[in-house]
This record gives sequence, C-alpha cells and structure tokens, in this order.
Amino acid sequence: MFIMLGRALAYAFTPPFKFRNLFRQMEFVGVQSLFVVVLTGSFTGMVMALQSFNALKRFGAESLVGPTVALSMARELGPVLTGLMVTGRAGSAMATELGTMRVTEQIDALFTMALNPVKYLVSPRIIAGIVMLPVLTVVTDFVGVVGGYLVGVKLLGINPGVYIGRTVDFVTVSDIMNGLTKSVFFGLIISLIACYYGFYTSGGAEGVGRAATKAVVMGCVCILISDYLLSTLLS
Repeated sequence: MFIMLGRALAYAFTPPFKFRNLFRQMEFVGVQSLFVVVLTGSFTGMVMALQSFNALKRFGAESLVGPTVALSMARELGPVLTGLMVTGRAGSAMATELGTMRVTEQIDALFTMALNPVKYLVSPRIIAGIVMLPVLTVVTDFVGVVGGYLVGVKLLGINPGVYIGRTVDFVTVSDIMNGLTKSVFFGLIISLIACYYGFYTSGGAEGVGRAATKAVVMGCVCILISDYLLSTLLS
C-alpha cells in the first residue's frame, strides 16, 4: 500500500498532467458528497446543542453551549464524520469502479495502450481525496455551528449575542486548523485504501463486492485510529 502511495504521488507531479481526470474525481468526491455531509453536519450540531444545553444547565452555564458545539465540530466531529461519510459513499464507489476495471481486464488494457494505470487511475483519486476532504470538513463545521445556533437560540432561548460572543471568544484559529489537518490525512487514507483494494481485486464479481466492503471497513477503522493518534500529536 505504501509503495502504491509513493508511486501515485510521484506520478502526480510528473508530466503529462491529466487535469480533466483530476477535476472529474474532485467533483465526484467533493460535490457529490455535499448532500450527505450537509445533512450529517447540521443534525450533529443540533443534537450537540440540545445535549450540551441539558448538561450545562445543571451548572448554570447555558452560555457555553455555543463554544461547546463549535469546538466539538471544529476539532473532532467535523473531520471525523466527514471522513466516515465520504468513506461510505466515495470510498466504496472508488473500490467498486477500480475492481470492476480489474476483473474485466480494463486495467491490463491500459498497459497495452502505453498508459500507466497508477498515474491514470490512482493519482487523481488520491489527490482529489487530499484536496476535497478539508473543503467538505469546512462545510460540515459551518452547517453544524448553524444547526447548533438554531437549536440553542431559536428553540432553547439562549441570547443570540451571548451565544455568538462566547463562541468567538473560545474558538481559535488553531482549533479550526487542527481539524483541517486531520481531514487532509483522512482524505489520503480513504482514497489510498479504496484504490489499493480496488486495484488489486481478484475473484470476479464476488471479489469486487469484497473489495468494496474491505475499503469501507478498513477506511472507517483507520480514520478512528488515526484520529486518536493525530489528536495526541496536535494537542
């Protein structure tokens, strides 16, 4: 897997460049994941606001609901939930597509056409994952904070000025950057695992299904493990 990563990154910066292929993968990973990311982020922010309000109310600290939601989304929930959602949607699709190309010998045909399959198929997907995961994480963080604001202010009656003021006071740029740094690694993990299992698929249609399942399971597990390691390093 690490050999594939090294070759894919090396080929990504070696001409000729296939920008159309790269933009197509970025659209697939980023734009087509927007709906599920917005849905997940907004409802997570709303639940966070509701639960944190019930807990903080016991200590008379309802004004800290805003910072609690924003910090949770920026540092932890935003990048992790985005990574898990993209793994389920885009990671499985990548593994299925490459696996189908492998079992139908389309990847072997690329060799006969003097095309490098790693440069043509793997490099754009890995670059797209690294670039688009931080973008999707920003969207998740934003809709999560908006969802928390709607529940905290409109439903639970927290003063809007206090809610926003407290959030601005407590959330720093480093909190947001920590989350975005995690999302870069998550994008790399998702795309690399999906490409690896798809590229080396064997066993016909059944093998394609196994490759997609392995890509999703391993992707989710690696995201959770790397989240702990990155949280330790960045704290």
